[in-house]
Amino acid sequence: MIPIILSGGSGTRLWPLSRKMYPKQFLSLLRDETMLQRTLQRLEGLEHAAPTVVCDDEHRFIVAEQARQIGIEDLSIILEPFGKNTAPAIAVAAVHAMQQDADPVLLVLTADHEIPDQRAFTDVVKQAQPLAAAGKLVTFGIVPTYAATGYGYIRRGDAEGNGFVVDEFIEKPDGKTAEQYLASDSYYWNSGMFMFRAGAYLAELEKFNPEMVAHCREAAAEMSEDIGFLRLDAEAFARCEADSIDYALMEKTDLACVVPMDAGWSDIGSWSSLWEQGRKDKNGNATRGDVLACDTENSIVHAESRLVATVGVSDLVIVETQDAVLVADKTKAQEVKQIVEQLAQEEREEENFHRIVYRPWGSFDSIDEGEGYKVKRISVKPGARLSKQMHHHRAEHWVVVRGTARVFRDEEIFDLHENESVFIPLGTTHYLENPGDEPLDIIEVQSGSYLGEDDIVRFDDIYGRSDN
Repeated sequence: MIPIILSGGSGTRLWPLSRKMYPKQFLSLLRDETMLQRTLQRLEGLEHAAPTVVCDDEHRFIVAEQARQIGIEDLSIILEPFGKNTAPAIAVAAVHAMQQDADPVLLVLTADHEIPDQRAFTDVVKQAQPLAAAGKLVTFGIVPTYAATGYGYIRRGDAEGNGFVVDEFIEKPDGKTAEQYLASDSYYWNSGMFMFRAGAYLAELEKFNPEMVAHCREAAAEMSEDIGFLRLDAEAFARCEADSIDYALMEKTDLACVVPMDAGWSDIGSWSSLWEQGRKDKNGNATRGDVLACDTENSIVHAESRLVATVGVSDLVIVETQDAVLVADKTKAQEVKQIVEQLAQEEREEENFHRIVYRPWGSFDSIDEGEGYKVKRISVKPGARLSKQMHHHRAEHWVVVRGTARVFRDEEIFDLHENESVFIPLGTTHYLENPGDEPLDIIEVQSGSYLGEDDIVRFDDIYGRSDN
């Protein structure tokens, strides 16, 4: 069995914690580990080959680093040049899997689900394996615990092995219909998790959308390796229609089966669902960070960088980050995505980035800026190196506050220690690396007529981002 972890999506309803360049699967929302890490750890107890993660090209180093942090380095990471929804993502993963094994069983999981009951999850996956091995397309149906209107439903039919034939996939219902589904034992929430043979998935998808399969086969066949990542052929993948596995296949096939799962599943799709899953105090508040809640009830209060105090409020979502604060009625938490849409229309950076921006070599925090200047705190991981580059519009001044920096400035190479500094004039070729075993922290002061992140000409980069 080869696990396939889908790590796409932007998690817009969990803004401002979730951003386009650092979406919710990479966040620690309920545990110390991130949701991606929890998904990878969920595979413990199952016999499986090295997992495959399908992710956006921009997220590749985050995926690799978070897997490494929990001791998982034996995995494939397939990079999507464009988001094409789940059906093509699974198709290219299936083609890649069949290049490793004749026709393996695939366990398809999403990187942003919460499943607290590990044992129940493992048992249900094992129960589903005979059906998948026999050529069925298995989906996992979540036993509903309340009349949810935010999930699609699956109606089961006759028994089939350890599961049931799927009679119907149903769109999100209204409240009255959801109550009827909850009262019945024939309806499950649609989890978006699947199990099937790679060959069965491709063959069945080809019946309904042969062009999609053809383009995915071509994109995977022309896949290239890039410093350990697998890069799909962009031209072939661009021709592929975007569609979900439900619409493209599961609602049309006669091979669909559902296996019930009762493991505390949630997709953490909004702040209200995070409140439901979180630990609460005696007043029903789920808090994280430096929070003082007085005369406050049934609220979620998340503080990232400073004290957040509340008095005399109830049923609110309050989320503070270094560059944004969200206050919302908990019953309207799904509508946070409207804020993200407005940010996109205004082309504001808060849609895409946190104030702390992660790079393969470490991170930087833009701590101050004004007319003609910007100040950053840069952290470089041990052994890491920034690209060899130059800027057309800005000069830089670096001050080392922790560790040792090895600096290349035109033809010079020298080390800087704590409390030492260097000036990088406009137009100078330069790079910075950390030769030590501890993190390197520097303060960078930029000055010039234009200070955008796109004023970088890269000449050499160990992470494959060179312009030349």
